[in-house]
Amino acid sequence: MHIDIITLFPNMFRGPFEESIIRRAQEMGALSIAIHNLRAFGLGKHRQVDDVPYGGAAGMLLRPEPIVAAVESILDQPVFRGEGAKVEVSTLPPIILLTPQGRPLTQSVVKELAHHSRLILICGRYEGVDERVREFLVTDEISIGDYVLSGGELAAMVVVDAIARVLPGVLGYERGAEEDSFASGLLEGPQYTRPPEFRGRKVPDVLLSGHHARIAAWRREQSLKRTRERRPDLLEEQG
Repeated sequence: MHIDIITLFPNMFRGPFEESIIRRAQEMGALSIAIHNLRAFGLGKHRQVDDVPYGGAAGMLLRPEPIVAAVESILDQPVFRGEGAKVEVSTLPPIILLTPQGRPLTQSVVKELAHHSRLILICGRYEGVDERVREFLVTDEISIGDYVLSGGELAAMVVVDAIARVLPGVLGYERGAEEDSFASGLLEGPQYTRPPEFRGRKVPDVLLSGHHARIAAWRREQSLKRTRERRPDLLEEQG
C-alpha cells in the first residue's frame, strides 16, 4: 500500500514514521509513504495557502487552489476541471480529509481503508478548508474523535499506524491484529506475563492451566465483562 500525505508541517512526521510498526511496515515493503508540503503549491511569491473566510468569521481557511494542485501533482492528472466537473471517483484513490466533521475512525473503517492500494490524506489546518475542496475533490472525511486538534497531522499519523497494523505480516505474529481491542467489536480483556505472582497479585489459574478451550472461554468472558463496564455502547451496537 502507498499513502500520500498533504500537510503544511512535513517535519511532524519524521519521528513517528521512522519508528516501531510503521518503520517495520516500510522496511518490509508492505507500506510506502510520501509526505507532500502544501506550501510548495502556495500562491504567489509568499506561497500563500490560506485566506480569511467570506462573510466574516474567526480564523483562516485553507484555499482550494493549493490543495487541488497538490493532489493533481501527486496523481499527475487533473481532478478538478471547474464548473463542478471532476474525474470519475472510480478512477481515483480515496482522497481523505482529516477533520472533526468526518465519519469516526473505527477498526472496521481501518480494515476498509487497508484494502486500497493507495490513499491520499489531506491534513486540515486553521479553521478548516474551503467547502469546494469537499464538494469537488474529497471522497471521504475521517475524524479520530469528538475533539479538536491544531491540525490533521496527528490524525493522519493515527490513521497510518492503524492501517499498518492490519497489513499482512507487519505485526510479525499470526492473528495479532485480530486479537486487538475493537477487532471483534469488543474491548480486549486483561493480559498477564511473568512473574506468575507480583507483590501478592497472582496470574489467574486458568491462564497457567494449559487448557486452551478454557483459556479461550475465560478471555471471551473477560472481554465481554470489560466491554460491559467501560464501553456498553459497543454491546448495544452488536445487538
